[in-house]
Amino acid sequence: MAVLKILRMGHPTLHRVADSVVTPESEEIQQLVRDMFDTMRDANGAGLAAPQIGQSLRLFVYHVPQSRCVDGESPVAPRVLINPVLTPLDATKMVCREGCLSIPGLRADVPRFKTVHYLGADEAGREISGTATGFHANVLQHEYDHLEGILYPQRIEDFSRFAFLDEKTPG
Repeated sequence: MAVLKILRMGHPTLHRVADSVVTPESEEIQQLVRDMFDTMRDANGAGLAAPQIGQSLRLFVYHVPQSRCVDGESPVAPRVLINPVLTPLDATKMVCREGCLSIPGLRADVPRFKTVHYLGADEAGREISGTATGFHANVLQHEYDHLEGILYPQRIEDFSRFAFLDEKTPG
C-alpha cells in the first residue's frame, strides 16, 4: 500500500491542464493507479485525480458509495478513467455540496450538469463509456475539472454557503 501526499490548493500542478496518458497499460501507470486507489481510500474520498498527487496526467480514480446514492442511484465500484471526455446530455443542472481532498475542511454548493456521458479508457487501455447521473455525474465532473486545472471554488456561484465543515451554514 502506497499512500501518496495530496497537494493542496495553491500548488501550481493543480492549476494547469494535465497531459494525456500515452500508454495506459504501462507498468508505471498501473502502479500509479494502484497508489491512487490506496490514497483515495486512506483519505476517505470519492475521487482522486492524478494532478492532486503531483502527476499532471489525464486520469482519475473514483467510486460512488451506497451512502452517497439518492433517488434510486446505484453504487459504483472503484474504477479509473483515463483520458476522459465528458459531455453533458442536456442543460439540466443540479446543486452539489462539494468538498475536495486538496481543499480540506471546506464545502460549498456547486452547480453541475445532472447527466453526463463519459468516454475514456480503463487501466488496461480498453475504451469505456457510459452515462452518469446524480452523485456519479458530480464526481466525474469534479475530477475532470482537476484535469483542466480547475478547483471547485472557481465554479461557486453563491459564496454564502462556502464554509468550513464544522461551521453551520445558512439554508
